[in-house]
Amino acid sequence: MIRPATLDDLDALVAIEERCFDTDRLSRRSFRHLLTRGRALTLVIEHGGGVGGYGMVLFHEGTSLGRLYSFAVDPACRGHRYGQRLLDACEQAALDRDCVTLRLEVRPDNAAAIRLYERHGYRRFGVHEDYYEDHAEALRYEKELAPHLKPDRVPVPFYRQTLDFTCGPAALMMAMKALDPRLQLNRKLELRLWRESTTVFMTSGHGGCGPYGLALAAWQRGFDVEVFVNDEGALFVDSVRSPDKKVVIRLVQEDFLDQLRALPVPLRRGRASLDRLQAAFVAGGIPIVLISSYRIYREKFPHWVVVTGFDERYVYVHDPFVDEDAGKTRTDCINMPILKKDFLRMARYGKAGQRAALVLRNRTEVARLPAVAAS
Repeated sequence: MIRPATLDDLDALVAIEERCFDTDRLSRRSFRHLLTRGRALTLVIEHGGGVGGYGMVLFHEGTSLGRLYSFAVDPACRGHRYGQRLLDACEQAALDRDCVTLRLEVRPDNAAAIRLYERHGYRRFGVHEDYYEDHAEALRYEKELAPHLKPDRVPVPFYRQTLDFTCGPAALMMAMKALDPRLQLNRKLELRLWRESTTVFMTSGHGGCGPYGLALAAWQRGFDVEVFVNDEGALFVDSVRSPDKKVVIRLVQEDFLDQLRALPVPLRRGRASLDRLQAAFVAGGIPIVLISSYRIYREKFPHWVVVTGFDERYVYVHDPFVDEDAGKTRTDCINMPILKKDFLRMARYGKAGQRAALVLRNRTEVARLPAVAAS
């Protein structure tokens, strides 16, 4: 029988962990924490009155992505297809939580696990260097749990933001790289884009980047860009208390706008609907959307993500922020599926419900005009 694990299974889970793994074992404390978390589910399969194996799935708030965090069958219980049954149960549990994608990491030398996952339809999509305690790499696998949705996605390279305030440059870099594979992504470019696009004072700390500065930076690098903003006022101005900082934000935005108006950059007033973004995506554009991170991270700050695909029910995004404090890895931040209704709720920021999006495209000949120097 397969059932949800309880705290009464702690001893058995720790014993299986010690028998199955030489390194990177989950501790008793970790098991206790995960068994009592609302966004984690551990299933066990019973064997002879005890526990013969377990599978642990983590769910990420605000997205429809599940992660098979840990999976093990007691060596003494192998040969009963427990691994297959547990994996089936974990996938069904993920579907029951409205997850359409399940991801995992596995050691390259764990041949039995790799065979199991590949037989179940998991495909390898990447490698995580220096992942385990002994510095071994991890192979990344994923499975689409609802293949009938047939997501329309493009291969957008992933770039992780290296500073708390560079989500905008990181998102822009990913979109530009998708359109121009020759582009080299590195920290120098990340910081250069930030310097060109920052609103200077967005919060009490370092400034973030608004849509106008990012659009100008993209244009100057040879990309066409379309801007959607629903608010004619200065964005993020309510994020600071200092009157002097508010003035700076307004002046910087006005300067960006003056430069953009001298270029053939469409400035759309109003919200970019999902239908419009999807149409632009199908036509070859790469959308970058401003969201409120509250629905994912429970912190209220503006955050940029890159749209990498659509299907009937979901928007797929790359999130440049990898929240390691919450146990996330790059695997959790690539092609994150988000229900369209949830994405619409999170694609706004602040009390005024400010909305912003960019669509990048390859430059057309008719739009080739001299670039404006960055201020």
